[in-house]
Amino acid sequence: MIATTAPDLILRRGVFTTLDRSNPTASAVAVSDGRFLAVGNDTDVMALAGPDTRVIDLKGRRILPGLIDNHLHIIRGGLNFNMELRWDGVRSLADAMGMLKRQVAVTPPPQWVRVVGGFTAHQFAEKCLPTIDELNAVAPDTPVFLLHLYDRALLNGAALRAVGYTKDTPNPPGGEIMRDANGNPTGLLLAKPNAGILYATLARGPKLPFDYQLNSTRHFMRELNRLGVTGAIDAGGGFQNYPEDYAVVQKLSEEDNLTIRLAYNLFTQKPKGEKEDFLNWTKTSKYRQGDDYFRHNGAGEMLVFSAADFEDFRQPRPDMPPGMEGELEAVVRILGENRWPWRLHATYDETISRALDVFERVNQDIPLSGLNWFFDHAETISEHSIDRIAALGGGIAVQHRMAYQGEYFVERYGFGAAEATPPVAKMLEKGVKVSAGTDATRVASYNPWVSLAWLVTGRTVGGLRIYPQHNCLDRETALRMWTENVTWFSNEEGKKGRIQAGQFADLCMPDRDYFACAESEIADTTSDLTMVGGRIVYAAGEFARLDQAGLPPAMPDWSPVRAFGGYAAWGDPKGAGASTLQRTAAASCGCAHGCSVHGHDHATAWSSRLPIADLKSFWGALGCACWAV
Repeated sequence: MIATTAPDLILRRGVFTTLDRSNPTASAVAVSDGRFLAVGNDTDVMALAGPDTRVIDLKGRRILPGLIDNHLHIIRGGLNFNMELRWDGVRSLADAMGMLKRQVAVTPPPQWVRVVGGFTAHQFAEKCLPTIDELNAVAPDTPVFLLHLYDRALLNGAALRAVGYTKDTPNPPGGEIMRDANGNPTGLLLAKPNAGILYATLARGPKLPFDYQLNSTRHFMRELNRLGVTGAIDAGGGFQNYPEDYAVVQKLSEEDNLTIRLAYNLFTQKPKGEKEDFLNWTKTSKYRQGDDYFRHNGAGEMLVFSAADFEDFRQPRPDMPPGMEGELEAVVRILGENRWPWRLHATYDETISRALDVFERVNQDIPLSGLNWFFDHAETISEHSIDRIAALGGGIAVQHRMAYQGEYFVERYGFGAAEATPPVAKMLEKGVKVSAGTDATRVASYNPWVSLAWLVTGRTVGGLRIYPQHNCLDRETALRMWTENVTWFSNEEGKKGRIQAGQFADLCMPDRDYFACAESEIADTTSDLTMVGGRIVYAAGEFARLDQAGLPPAMPDWSPVRAFGGYAAWGDPKGAGASTLQRTAAASCGCAHGCSVHGHDHATAWSSRLPIADLKSFWGALGCACWAV
C-alpha cells in the first residue's frame, strides 16, 4: 500500500472482498482521482487522510467490487426503459395484471403499454400467461404489447389495429401470426424460431423524443446502479442502428452523466449486407475509440444473419443454411485484418462447431491470437468445442437465459440434456476465458443477482433445479464471473473488476451479506451503496443521505417507472412491490429459526387482523412460533 498524495475519499470499517489474491480482504480503502489509492486496514489507510479527505464509516458492512454485465442491451434498453412496464421479479400474474390495469388507466393515446420481456410465466405462482381475452378486458382501447422471452408476443385488439395486421398480412420468414377460423389474427405472434417477427412488431410502436430518451437512459442506469451494476458490455441488438441510436449515450458521456462504464459492440442490421456494414465501420470507427466510460469494443453479437440460431426452446433446433460458412468467413476476415474483436451469438453446439471451422480456417492466414473474440450463450456447447475455443485463444460469455427458459428446455430435451446448459464449471476447469451476464432486457431480467443465484444454486426463477452440484459454482467463483473475468471480454484487464490499488474505484455494498445469506436470498439482493469512479451513484437505507444522483422524474409523466420502479416493482410498496418488501423484512428478521407457519415472515403474523382476542394462543394452536423469536 503506497500513496504519495492525500486521498479524496476514505471508506473505513467495512468488510471488503477485494478479489485481489495477494490481498483478499481489507477493512478500508482510499480513493483518489476515481481510482483506489490504497486498500488495507483502517489504521494504515486512515493515516493517509488529509484535511480535505472525506471519510465514510461503512459500519461493518460487506463491500464487493462493482458488478459488470458481459452482455446487456443497455443502449436499446435505455431508449425505451421509461415506456416499459417491467414484470421482472413480480411473483404473481394477478399482481402483474393489476399493474397492467393501472398503467392502462394513465397511458394517453396513441401510446402503448409495453411489457417487453425480462420475465417468464414460470416465475408466477399461477405458472401461466394472461389470455388475449384478459388483455382485451383490461385494455379495450389502449394498445398492449406483451413480449414473453423470444418465443411469443401477445397483442390485444387495439395493438393489432395499431400495427395494421389483418387476414391479408402474410407470415414473415421464421415467424407466424396465429389466426382464428376466419383467418383473422388472434393477437398471438410466434417465433418459429426466428424472433424477427416479435421485435419488428414492437418497432412499430411510438418512440420517445430525444430529450425523453436521455432521461430514460439515465433512469435505466440508476436502476442498474440500484442493483450494484457499475459496468456493462452492450451487445448491440435488433433495430439498434449505428450511429443514430448511440447518440443518446454519446451525449450523456459528453456531459459526464454516465453512471455505468459502457463498452459497445456494433451489430449489423442488414441481411446479405453484413459485409458492407463491417467494411464501412472498420473504415469509419476505430476499435477502442472513446474513454473509460464509453468505448468501442468490436463487432457483434450479430455478424451474419445466416449464423443466428435463436434460442426458442419451445421450437426444434434450427439448422443454419449451407451458405453460412462463406458469409461468416467474409466478415471474420475483415475483422481479423483490422484487428477488431468480435462476439457471436450461438446457442447450440451445432452452430458453434461450424463457426469454429471458419475461425480455424481464417486463423491459418490471419492469426487470431490476442483478439479477445468470443461466443455468447453457448447453452449446448460440447467439450470438444470448448477445447477448440481455448486453442484459438477465444472466450465464452454465458448468460442466465436458462434461469428463464430451463423448464421449456427440459420439456423438449429432458433433464439429462439440461444438466450442463451451459457447462460453466467445465469451461472454468479447462481454463477457457469465461464470464457472466444477463442478455437483458428482453430474454431475461437485467438483475445481476438472479444470474448469481442461478450460477450458485442451479435453479430457474421458477424454482426448478436443473443443474447437479458439479455444474454449480461457489459464491466467490460466481462473483469473479461477474467482475474480474468480464474485463478480458472488453480488453480492460487490470483496470477494473477488483478492489485493488490502481484500479477504478467501482464497488457496491449489498443490502445483505452475499457470502453469508441463504442461497434462496441471493436473487433478492439490492445495493445500499454503489460507487463508480469514486462517485456515489446510488445509496439507500441508512446510507441514503450519500446519494448524489439528483435525477429528474421519469419522463413522460405517465411513465410506468414513476409508479412501479424497476425489478419486482420495488417502487410500488403498496401494490405489486409489497411481496418484495415482505421478503426483505423476512430476510432481515435476524432470528435463528423460522416459524413453522410463516417461515421468517413474522410480521405477517404480528400484524394479522383476526376476530380473536388472543393472537398468541390462536397462532400457537396452528404450531406457529412467531411469538417465540
